[in-house]
Amino acid sequence: MAGLDDIIHQSTRLRIMTALNVLQVNESIEFVRLKALTEASDGNLGAHLDTLARAGYVTLEKQFVGKKPQTRIHATAQGRAAYQAHVMELRRLLSI
Repeated sequence: MAGLDDIIHQSTRLRIMTALNVLQVNESIEFVRLKALTEASDGNLGAHLDTLARAGYVTLEKQFVGKKPQTRIHATAQGRAAYQAHVMELRRLLSI
């Protein structure tokens, strides 16, 4: 399994990257929406997003809307390319 991306391959991170890759290139998703889609806890999702951000696969934009904090997540070009390569390798392995 040398062609699989170890960062993306973890199941929660794969779900995160899948959710981000269905968005348009210029779109982002709110933390609370991503949390619901991935069924992760706040802390778990935050830790996985940190791993993805350190790898350069996502960017996090933190702002306040009214008095409430809001975090938006965006897949980078590098992250989209890594996800596509990972999916292609999974498809290749499944076709063997």
